[in-house]
Amino acid sequence: MGSLYVIATPIGNLNDITFRALEILKSVDIIACEDTRQSLKLLNHYNIKKKLISYHKFNEIDKSKSIIENLKNGKNIAIITDAGTPCISDPGYILVKEAQEEGIKVYGVPGASASITALSISGMNTSEFTFIGFLPTDNTKFKEKIELIEKSIIKTFIIYESPKRLVKLIEKLKDLFPNSNVFIASDLTKIHERSFFGNIKEVYKTISNDDKIEKGEYVIVLEKEIEIKNEEKSEISLEALLVDTMIKEDCSMKDAIKSICSTNSKIKKNDLYEASLKIKDIFK
Repeated sequence: MGSLYVIATPIGNLNDITFRALEILKSVDIIACEDTRQSLKLLNHYNIKKKLISYHKFNEIDKSKSIIENLKNGKNIAIITDAGTPCISDPGYILVKEAQEEGIKVYGVPGASASITALSISGMNTSEFTFIGFLPTDNTKFKEKIELIEKSIIKTFIIYESPKRLVKLIEKLKDLFPNSNVFIASDLTKIHERSFFGNIKEVYKTISNDDKIEKGEYVIVLEKEIEIKNEEKSEISLEALLVDTMIKEDCSMKDAIKSICSTNSKIKKNDLYEASLKIKDIFK
């Protein structure tokens, strides 16, 4: 029985690949590529000569069967995509799922990921986040996904978008979340890497007047402002917020107060302190 290796490849700069990834690519019997032409640029750069097979979203169901057979026959196989980590808004999930179900060893070889790279430099709250990937183009499904974002208690969302649709999407998000911050990055790790940060209304104005905006691939990090309604600003609500933060962040009451104040300027520290005293009274 062979092994399947899920290998992350550079998202732009060809130097962003691990020694382990290169070692495994040199040692496996077959490399399954999203686009063999794109993968050859990387493989030729590192002088890696291996049998390549095409594995992309249009043939992954059929190709998974033959790859699984090769794995059962003792072949070691690596799967790579054009850029980044397989299975994350890229082909790979079907193959990995079938391999796991067949008892085949699957090894992850970590590396570049556009979503995590963008999040790490976004300046947004990273304690909790939701990866959305590409939003649906179908209006009904788009509205359903937006509704999930609106209702979520999580503030930070990572979204992918193509350059031709970027401005239109930011316009929609601006109308839905007008007081939110947004970070937009394109061509991460490449020579012409660019980014935009700030209130979503201001960022929308900037990109609307940018004649180069329809170039590159985009990662959007949206930090949604969570509105607290007046009727919810009672001692009970603040007590619940404190307890919830302590549980989620596994921290003390004092640290929970600091955390809440740092992420929500509308809540006063003195009000949280009063709420903490109420909680202490309850558990005396």
